[in-house]
Amino acid sequence: MSTTDPTGFGVALPALAWPDVVRVPPGGLRAVAARALFRQAVTRLPIRVELGDRRGERVFGAGGPGDPVMRIVRPEDFFARVGNDGLIGFGESFQASDWQALPPAEPAPGRGEDPLVELLTVFATQLSRLVPPTLQRLRRFAVRSRPAADENTPDGSRTNIARHYDLSNELFATFLDPTLTYSAALFDHEVGNTWNDLEAAQLRKIDRLLDECRVGPGSRMLEIGTGWGQLALRAAQRGASVHSITLSHEQLLLARQRVAQAGQSERVTIELRDYRDVAGQYDAIVSVEMIEAVGEAYWPAYFDAVDRCLAPGGSVGVQAITMPHERYVASRNTWTWIQKYVFPGGLIPSVTALQQAVGGTSLRVTSDLSFGPAYAETLRLWRQRFEAASEELQALGFDDIFRRMWTLYLAYSEAGFRARYLDVHQFVLRRPEAQDRS
Repeated sequence: MSTTDPTGFGVALPALAWPDVVRVPPGGLRAVAARALFRQAVTRLPIRVELGDRRGERVFGAGGPGDPVMRIVRPEDFFARVGNDGLIGFGESFQASDWQALPPAEPAPGRGEDPLVELLTVFATQLSRLVPPTLQRLRRFAVRSRPAADENTPDGSRTNIARHYDLSNELFATFLDPTLTYSAALFDHEVGNTWNDLEAAQLRKIDRLLDECRVGPGSRMLEIGTGWGQLALRAAQRGASVHSITLSHEQLLLARQRVAQAGQSERVTIELRDYRDVAGQYDAIVSVEMIEAVGEAYWPAYFDAVDRCLAPGGSVGVQAITMPHERYVASRNTWTWIQKYVFPGGLIPSVTALQQAVGGTSLRVTSDLSFGPAYAETLRLWRQRFEAASEELQALGFDDIFRRMWTLYLAYSEAGFRARYLDVHQFVLRRPEAQDRS
């Protein structure tokens, strides 16, 4: 990572940059318990687990020769990490190369899935059943709580956003399509899409949301979460007046540059501003995959701000990643590997949780499009581009541990959507009287 990166991950010594990855915690009883629980869990899963650095050395699991393979190269380190830090340790052990995913010994004809995604999809499909119910009831005593520093206060939100979105515009450009859209695309087909299909699918997603929110000539539109400016540009090209806000300094600079290059500076205003500080009235308010960075405690404030700023007869479009409500309830107070390393302060809601947050406003959900399989396809294409850009990423200053971290993040997310553990929705919200007039 570059020396200007606020996270400091790019320092020369890995031990300074990644202390919890380089340091292996002590083993002891926790490691013994982790080994026993892990072995018990995988005996019910269609995978093969190999302990050791050679194929077939100490194999267990319910999988056959055609199933995904997890090779644990350093078992002592792996079980020490998992025993001390659970799923955070599982992720850190991948960053440290303690384990790897391998293709099946006898892959089925035509099987083209990435080995890591295949393996993680099995885990994601069985996630709620990996730990015995008696131990799940003790979850709150075994998992870590989120650090107070990750709280999404106005200052905390700026820091959390910077730690992900201000890493480097060049980083994101290595794997995003030319629109620089960092959210689920909407494909014509659920599987088999190519890189050449991605840009059109991203524009299809944007256009659908703008259509649903009735954005056209003369519309006053607020966008919460600018990204790199493609949605704002698309709305401006329809004749709308756009006010877009972001907390990412790097995105702000590039989005403004792209707007100027497109000749839309008179129609688009982009500001570094918190959603809590927005004023004015807008005919349409759109927000794409930003609600996940708000945090449960602040969802009411977020929807209150949207309600306050929506003009009579207006529409709100929110694209959000979701998880099942029972998993949301079980994990909402847990500090996860994703939160520690990728999205500090982030929390994926459930549909029920969002409906409850909206319930305190005058708004109601009037339409809902679910398209989770399309996100799996989007992530697959991103991951393939990211992995192919290894030399470019190294030249940008992103070390091996960072690249393994992001490979796991993209593969883990893809697996979540393939297992239907995760979903993505486009919600449209209106006031009941506006719905009656539509």
